[in-house]
Amino acid sequence: MQSTQYAEDAGKLLSCEGTLNNMVRERLGHSRPEALILRSWTRCVNEHGLHPDVCRPPPVLTSAELARRQQRLGDVIDCAKLEMSTLYQQLGDTDLAVVLSDTDGVILHLVSSPNFTEQVEAWGFCVGAVWSEDEAGTNGIGTCLAEGEAIAVRQHEHFFSRHAALTCSAAPVFDERGSIVAVLDVTSRSPLLQQHSLVLVGMSRQMIENRLLDVRHAQAHRLHFHSRPEFVNTLHGGRLTVDANGVVLSANRSALFQLGCATLAEIAGKHITDFFNTSLAESVARSVQSSFHPVALYRAHTSNRFFAVAQEPLKSSADTNRADAVSRSRPVTARAAAPRRNTGRDPGGPRVEFGDSQLAHQFHLGERVIDRGVAVFVHGESGAGKDVFANALHAASARRDHPFVAINCASLPEHLVESELFGYRAGAFTGAQREGRRGKILQANGGTLFLDEIGDMPLVLQARLLRVLEEREVTPLGSEDVIKVDFQLISASHRDLPELVANGQFREDLYYRLSGITLRVPPLREREDKLALIQHLLEKDNEVSTAIGTRAREILLNYAWPGNVRQLRNVLRTAAALCDGHELTPAHLPPEIVRGVDASDGQPLGHATPPLAEDPSASDSNLDDAPALNALLQAERDALVRMLDTHHWNVSKVAARLGVTRNTLYRKMRRIEIRR
Repeated sequence: MQSTQYAEDAGKLLSCEGTLNNMVRERLGHSRPEALILRSWTRCVNEHGLHPDVCRPPPVLTSAELARRQQRLGDVIDCAKLEMSTLYQQLGDTDLAVVLSDTDGVILHLVSSPNFTEQVEAWGFCVGAVWSEDEAGTNGIGTCLAEGEAIAVRQHEHFFSRHAALTCSAAPVFDERGSIVAVLDVTSRSPLLQQHSLVLVGMSRQMIENRLLDVRHAQAHRLHFHSRPEFVNTLHGGRLTVDANGVVLSANRSALFQLGCATLAEIAGKHITDFFNTSLAESVARSVQSSFHPVALYRAHTSNRFFAVAQEPLKSSADTNRADAVSRSRPVTARAAAPRRNTGRDPGGPRVEFGDSQLAHQFHLGERVIDRGVAVFVHGESGAGKDVFANALHAASARRDHPFVAINCASLPEHLVESELFGYRAGAFTGAQREGRRGKILQANGGTLFLDEIGDMPLVLQARLLRVLEEREVTPLGSEDVIKVDFQLISASHRDLPELVANGQFREDLYYRLSGITLRVPPLREREDKLALIQHLLEKDNEVSTAIGTRAREILLNYAWPGNVRQLRNVLRTAAALCDGHELTPAHLPPEIVRGVDASDGQPLGHATPPLAEDPSASDSNLDDAPALNALLQAERDALVRMLDTHHWNVSKVAARLGVTRNTLYRKMRRIEIRR
């Protein structure tokens, strides 16, 4: 009876276009709804048979079906994960989620805060849910798919009134053939974020598309180009993949735009000489000769000039598959392919990560470019381990047997930076060493120069550094001798260099010279390998084996760590020194860390995590005072209590066995009233 009434209401709603228009205006509170929103509402009523006041939860796929979809788009998800995490950090709001869906509107991956995830999960906004327009009405994901373009859906523009608290910004992700393969969406509670987030979503979408192009054509030659040299290897650069015969295989949308093509069909299958006045072999040779700095070329049969970098395939298919298998099967370390001298370190190089996918991906990118003469810029918060990351890249490079020279640009007085970098001859100034001094750049000759906190280098010295990077020559202070140098440059900073450039605090030309590729070291709070890292640091810094108690482990894993790995290491050293026995407890940890985790849980310290059962009978009280539940919930409760007993009430282990997060398991326990 109800469904008949809904159909009649829908029919009335569509009796004339003006009626629907008026209804949208009434919901939106302004006179003219956007044509896109009006089209979407019309589809919702006319084609999908939906009613705005009758919101049914969207369907959620089974675990098996979700796994199949995630596997089918595995390369897309892998290319998107890092960009999604970066986008979430850029937006800086805990009340939002960054979402990736497939072309059916199924959410495949989600990045958000636990609190916001829990709030929207009640509406069916979770991994595996179907947010197509026919299931969820007008919304960012579904309407983006229906329209095939980037959109914003603000609050009451959502078809279902239940979703009126949300604002969505979504953009389609295109594959190398120009087909929509996914949707990147930001859903938040703040309408003020909408315009800002839509721009960032578009930029992140382009990064994902560029990554996907590289992954799916890993065995092809690559030609990156732009009309301005500083944009060649950036988000805005055009990208072509070309086979060994010089035939174009694919292109990103920037390349199509710059070449005046509307679709891939207009360019795929044609020879590179149809577009540029150079062959593939000549482009690669010139790029190698210029150390992969952009070289000028011209559009075929015109005077239009571009700047380009051409590269051969980085690895063969077999090498790529083997490397991928290795990266999935073991933690990343800086690996040495050739024999190396004993440096007193781990033969495999400094340990970078212990199972974190973000860090593994970033290091893998660094390995691929480190021997190509590409300048590497490492960005990350203070204490995140940028120096370890840079040292590991050096150990993985062909320069591993030559010096790794590091200098912290933020820790030196301004008047000493120049002498530290470039050196000085004997007697160059009062107080100089009698025999003179070789600067850091000369010390790094043949090896790697690591400029840490480059964002704090004085402007007056940036020009000299830029000249050294371009000419690869050094003139020590007080000398007229010009010395040729050869080194791999890695720089790092916790500061936002593009922002410094915009504010006039950092040279734009130096920034482009430093950032051949930008790699991000994630903060400790984002890493997936915290437990393994904690155990590694304990073993490395302490002669006596020290175990971590259950509650102490929960505190260490849940703390935000504003000082990152540096702070964690100091805390573990102190805790191990205070520990009389062989197990760390909360008593050995700083009170501010214990209080910080306690406050974030919103519970008294003793109740934030159920303690281990002291004996098997401890769970009996759970059953004796069990609440009155229906048969299905009672059976679920009994099964979960038995599983908790089996694992000695270790919630983390039970959550892992069930394939859910600890927060989800805690919510389930509260719902069916399981308590110690």
